[in-house]
Formats: sequence, structure tokens, C-alpha cells
Amino acid sequence: MDETEPGNTGASNPKYKRILLKLSGEALSGDSGFGIDPDTLNRISEEIAEVSRLGISVGLVIGGGNFFRGVSAAAAGMERVSADHMGMLATVMNSLALQQALQQREIPTRVQSAIPITPVAESYIRGRAIKHLKVGRVVVFAAGTGNPLFTTDSAASLRAVEINADLMLKATKVDGVYDSDPVTNPNAKRFETLTFQDVLVKGLKVMDTTAIALCRDHDLPIIVFDINKPGNLRKIMQGESIGTLVTTEV
Repeated sequence: MDETEPGNTGASNPKYKRILLKLSGEALSGDSGFGIDPDTLNRISEEIAEVSRLGISVGLVIGGGNFFRGVSAAAAGMERVSADHMGMLATVMNSLALQQALQQREIPTRVQSAIPITPVAESYIRGRAIKHLKVGRVVVFAAGTGNPLFTTDSAASLRAVEINADLMLKATKVDGVYDSDPVTNPNAKRFETLTFQDVLVKGLKVMDTTAIALCRDHDLPIIVFDINKPGNLRKIMQGESIGTLVTTEV
């Protein structure tokens, strides 16, 4: 496919035109919990490629916890700002891996880094990112916000607002948001819908409070879903009720 042409829009009638998908770094590590598992990378990349082929503009933010987690390093005695900078660089490695996997599927992809590293990736420029999205390229936003003390959840919310996304998707290992940990509590209740206020008041583990508040202030809905179930991402794009929807009003 020519890089200057959008993907095929005739295959379906997707509900959303532009999305921001937030992945954890651990999502790429498979069962090992560290590094990048090739099979997992290929599976997730194919899910993203399918959505891009529907003609949907796709932005991505991925964490770096499969290589380095700044908060954990700071808790172990490392100076927090330096630890967070190392975590940002870990997100760049994951972003480059996603770029290569998507381009192997003939999905033109650009990595834009909030920290200038021009031999490796473009520097983040909002206008350039939107131009990429308009012509059918996937854009992977690396290095968080470029600032320490902010999570990649906050970076995802910020980039979603900046690119005028219709929806933010938080990919997890569970099928939505629960009132308690479903791994330890078999009676945990899954919410189909929540308001941003519900999330903040109840202290639910969706995204950090900065990210939730930013989405609330800009009326940007979030869907929390299980990325490990094949087809979920495409089903959401086609309007199926998957996971938990967080929005201004229920």
C-alpha cells in the first residue's frame, strides 16, 4: 500500500474515525513478564493492523514496564527524575518494535518521541502527527509526555486530546473495570458503564487521576477492555459493547 494513501475504508462502517490506544509495556512481554515476546507482539500488531485497514486513524501510546519502571526504581532508592527518564527510553524501544511489526504488515507507521532523538524517531509535533493520521499512517507516541513524574496514562490522555481522538482505549489483561480485583475475588463485579466521577470518587483502578480528569474535562470517552482476546479491538470499532465504557454521563 502506498504510504500516502489511507487504508481501505470500504470493508465496513466503523463507529469511530480516530482512536488512541494505550498499551502497557507488559502487554508485549507475554507470559515472561519481561522484554518483548515475538508472538505477542505479532498478535497485537495484527489486531491494530486490522483496525487501520478499516480506515480508522490510529494513535498509540505504550508504556515501558516490560523493560524498566521508574516508580519501582525510585522506590528502590534511585532518584525519581532520572528513573523516569530511563522509563521514557524504555517506551521508545517498545514503540520501535511496534513500528516494525506494523510495517511488516504493510501498515505505514511513524514513531514520534517527546524527547528529541532524531536519528531514531521523529520529534513530537502535533501538526505533523495529525497529517500522518489523515493519510492513513499509524502514529506511535513515545517517551510519555517528555516530562518526569507523569505516567504514560497521562501521556495517552494528553495525546488523545491533542489529536482530536473520538475514543481512548485502555488495553488490559482483564475484560473491563471491576469493583475489586477479579483475580483474588471471584465475586468481583464488572461495570459495563461508569462515569468519570464514579471512577474518581470510588478510586477505581482505570487510569491515574490526572488522565481521568483530562478525559473528563474534554469529554473524551474511555473503553477498558481485554487486549488478549482476539478480535476485541475490531469489535469495539464496529460498535459492539466490549469491556467497560467510562464517559461523562451514563
